[in-house]
Amino acid sequence: MPLALTRSFVEFFESEKAGAILLVVCTLVSLAIANSAIGPAYLQFWQTPVAGLTIEHWINDALMAVFFLLIGLELERELYVGELSSLRNALLPIFAAIGGIAVPAGIHYTLNAGTPTQAGAGIPMATDIAFALGALALLGSRVPASLKVFLAALAVMDDLGAIIVIAVFYATNFSLAYLLGALAVFLVLVATNHFRIMRLLPYLLSGALMWFLMLKSGVHATIAGVLLAFAIPFSGRNGKEDSPSHKMEHLLHKPVAFIILPLFALANTGVVFDPQWQESLASPNSLGILGGLVVGKPLGIFLLTYLAVKTGLCRLPADLGWRHVIGVGFLGGIGFTMSIFITNLAFTGEAAFINASKMAILMASLMAGVAGMLWLFLSSRSK
Repeated sequence: MPLALTRSFVEFFESEKAGAILLVVCTLVSLAIANSAIGPAYLQFWQTPVAGLTIEHWINDALMAVFFLLIGLELERELYVGELSSLRNALLPIFAAIGGIAVPAGIHYTLNAGTPTQAGAGIPMATDIAFALGALALLGSRVPASLKVFLAALAVMDDLGAIIVIAVFYATNFSLAYLLGALAVFLVLVATNHFRIMRLLPYLLSGALMWFLMLKSGVHATIAGVLLAFAIPFSGRNGKEDSPSHKMEHLLHKPVAFIILPLFALANTGVVFDPQWQESLASPNSLGILGGLVVGKPLGIFLLTYLAVKTGLCRLPADLGWRHVIGVGFLGGIGFTMSIFITNLAFTGEAAFINASKMAILMASLMAGVAGMLWLFLSSRSK
């Protein structure tokens, strides 16, 4: 029986659709300005220092922590009442996410092992939720409802994997004292949750302190957003609709979709196409990103999903076929936000590597998105 979407999920899906369109516009505007006569001034603007950090850092370290908070809240919802709430249902997107993480990273590492760009292996790992769901939304009734839920759960698990990789492999100037301080704040928040304190203000104030300590620890500050999400109570006195987690998630959807991610796109997609830009796309790093997102993602997602189903560990929803899984695999290759984010961490201060990587990410995401939409359009019929 086809899956019926909840009102909460429909609202989330529609906001991601609109947000994806705005992200495309901001990316095109940023590319156009960066390659115009005022390009140098535009790029320099994002490096303007404000209160100890550049504008770009405030966006990438502070505003993106709010984005990660939303990701964490969405994952928490999925674990409590969504597709991940039962082990059998959760296994399908979990296996798909593992394949979508391991194979792209393996492709990049194989091409770049032992070189200065080896650190970029994490770049093709994650899926951009906004763009992937936005692309799927354009197909309308040609795709079943359960495919939308499967893609959302897969993308959230993908991002969780990327968050773990960021925390473990991309820490810089590590400080154990500050990290222990951040973890101490987190434990206080867990205790606050345990005693069922349902007001959001104590969590938000403590979350800001945890963010500062995490920033000073060398572990990327955005991890504080994820920890805060799991400290905020999910179940309120009147059910999940009344829970602080549910309220916070709905409060953040529009600001993240229409303010934070567009600002991130404007600040991070100013890619300059120099006369040798074609050569940079032929470098092992760029080929690793292109191969990882365009080939590795659909291959990894399909193979692990197929193995999981054939071994009886989980099953496909009744209205999904393997053609849908292949289509989702291609859409999973839309890296964008998380891929650009990891690029900035992998190649800190290496402007040439960052520019070439972003160019490869934009091209790979476009190729993967078009391939996924065409595949699903031609292999599905409108209902």
